[in-house]
Amino acid sequence: MIEVYIDGASAGNPGPSGAGIFIIENGIVERHSIPLGIMENHEAEYWALIKALEICCQKQAQTVSIRTDSQAIWSAMEKEFTKNKKYAPLLEQAVGLSKNIPLFFIKWIPSSQNKSADELARKAIRDAKGREPY
Repeated sequence: MIEVYIDGASAGNPGPSGAGIFIIENGIVERHSIPLGIMENHEAEYWALIKALEICCQKQAQTVSIRTDSQAIWSAMEKEFTKNKKYAPLLEQAVGLSKNIPLFFIKWIPSSQNKSADELARKAIRDAKGREPY
């Protein structure tokens, strides 16, 4: 099983944003700090999820457990529905990617348990200053 901790962060709302992805697979840790450009915090949370799912799909992962401190992301993925139509295309993309993983789980965790992903998201914002996002 691959354990994935995700977080999105924005310096302003909207503002420069980043995704933090912390992966544990067979005792090996991977860290990803991905600059996202200018967006709102909720968008950054969705993009963190999407980027994490893309990484897991590239690995052809069979079992993935995603942990997020965003109740909005957790709830939207659990229900495959978001009230805010602005985020519907992002949710659709995330759900589509999750369908490529035979055993996919998403769990809400408190922010105190998600510090590694949060630090990576904030690092992505710092790293992106003065250059174009990926």
